[in-house]
Amino acid sequence: MDFAKENRTIIIGGECVAPGENKLLKISIDRLPTGTLIDIPVYVFNSKNPGPTLLIQAGLHGDEINGIEIVRRMLADKLFAIDKGAIVAVPILNIFGFIHFSRDVPDGKDVNRSFPGTRKGSMASRIAYHYLNEIMHQIDIAIDLHTGGSQRHNFPQIRYTHEDGLSAELASIFNAPFTFSSKLIKGSFRNAAYLMNKPTIVFEAGESMRFDDFSIAAGIDGILRILRYFDMAKNLNEDYGGLKKTIYLDKRRWLRAPTAGMFIPKVLNGTQMQKGVILGLVSDIYGKKTKLIKAPEDGYIICINHQAVVNQGDALFHVGASLA
Repeated sequence: MDFAKENRTIIIGGECVAPGENKLLKISIDRLPTGTLIDIPVYVFNSKNPGPTLLIQAGLHGDEINGIEIVRRMLADKLFAIDKGAIVAVPILNIFGFIHFSRDVPDGKDVNRSFPGTRKGSMASRIAYHYLNEIMHQIDIAIDLHTGGSQRHNFPQIRYTHEDGLSAELASIFNAPFTFSSKLIKGSFRNAAYLMNKPTIVFEAGESMRFDDFSIAAGIDGILRILRYFDMAKNLNEDYGGLKKTIYLDKRRWLRAPTAGMFIPKVLNGTQMQKGVILGLVSDIYGKKTKLIKAPEDGYIICINHQAVVNQGDALFHVGASLA
């Protein structure tokens, strides 16, 4: 990857962060009905030495708090003290969703389906527009931190864009437990970044509105591996990167509830499965009728739905397999 030979002054919200400066900036978005101004907080760490400008963002969905906690811990532990390049760290992008414990903004729209947005559109569209125009043209690469939604627990995984070889390279460096390519979704941040030639990876780990220390640690480790790979920080612990090699998944599918009832998983998330093994069961509330959910092939479990009461067709297990 080729980057600028000298660090640039980063300008966000009309404020400048020159090489050698660190600042907390804000992007003004909207007001609450009470008149309270809502801003997106943006931390900028701009070193004097040339290197990549890395965007690390979380909270694109307001209830996905594991990503928010990853950025918070890294800020608290001063892990963004870099020697080369620059970091733009956004702990909470969707402030409205966060304060309402919601994935979406108050009008029900998903910010991650609203890019590139418009200046005078819906709230979600305006958030996407201002964010994209204030930040994206100034960064080189991006890490988008997410958490499973609707009581679905994602085992730590990195998703990259198949058409973008640089994002595949970033995913390999991050080295999450599982890695796979996923299709671009119209209106998503990753799709907008791809159209702007900004290599982006998406880290998915844990469950909405519930902290998961293993997922948080995996996210921090992956980010630190990227910082060390690009020689952005000299004081990082060399033990990072000692994790076993990521497992690449070539195909994935959801296993769905065969009937309505009580869902009882029988396996742990992240584990390897063999064809025919019982993964869980769905039973009626009287315990008279039970349907088993069996592994359709050898592979791995990468997500489990923790919803106890399910309807027929609900997604219960996200499983993947490697062709290698």
